[in-house]
Amino acid sequence: MKTVKWTDYEIIATGGGEKLERWGNVILLRPDPQAIWDAPFDLSSYGGLNARYIRSRSGGGRWETLRPFPPEWRVSYGDLTFLVRPMGFKHTGLFPEQAVNWDIMRGIIKGRERPKVLNLFGYTGGASVALAKAGARVTHVDAAKNMVDRCRQNAALSGCPEDGIRYIVDDCAKFVARELRRGNKYDAVLMDPPSYGRGPGGEMWRLEDNICALAEQTAALLSDQPLFFLINSYTTGLQPTVLENILKIYMPAGDVTAYEVTLPTSDRGIELPCGCSGLWQGKRK
Repeated sequence: MKTVKWTDYEIIATGGGEKLERWGNVILLRPDPQAIWDAPFDLSSYGGLNARYIRSRSGGGRWETLRPFPPEWRVSYGDLTFLVRPMGFKHTGLFPEQAVNWDIMRGIIKGRERPKVLNLFGYTGGASVALAKAGARVTHVDAAKNMVDRCRQNAALSGCPEDGIRYIVDDCAKFVARELRRGNKYDAVLMDPPSYGRGPGGEMWRLEDNICALAEQTAALLSDQPLFFLINSYTTGLQPTVLENILKIYMPAGDVTAYEVTLPTSDRGIELPCGCSGLWQGKRK
């Protein structure tokens, strides 16, 4: 599943383990382990290339600037605006492929009276901003304070209501456990966990080891008339059916779909795989 609505983002070409992207007027070249095919040309020789992320053999890597560009800049998707900038470990602060899920979730909540949505592992808030702009009351949870701060900036740029997002810096599993003790409920949940990560107290997260328990616990936070529960995965090799099975096992009765998430490219008519998503929807009463 993909979105074709981006105008400020484009994949120009892929191959050789890299992707050449346009973010607004800035051209970046980043590693991508899924692009195992041959590139149509030497991507690093592209005339307008501003920066390239070069991996280190010892882990991590660095950005190499080739042409001047701003330290950060804005890109828009419909009525949403986000700040992007080259960050550690090849990231830019936004996952453009997730726009397809923003649209799906906004469609589900359309016409609902300010549903409460919990966004776990919210990162810089692409989904939180999209949902808040559409009228939801979002609780945005992430263990990294700088990422939560960036969500605040994105919300302001997109003109979200001031009470549209509640910002929480915390380990997601611990936050869910506290919400259960408090008896709080949500009409919808989005879970966008990393393959690996650490909480603010050094807690280790590995998706395959932790996702089932967290999904089961978080399902108990759903309200009496829940709308959706969405899980994203970027773990290489994890099939959509895995997410489908998790949702069927741990969610109440409802409709479950799972799908690969991709991005279109301007080169050779191919699509770039970007992980997968599983979506549970409650049955309307």
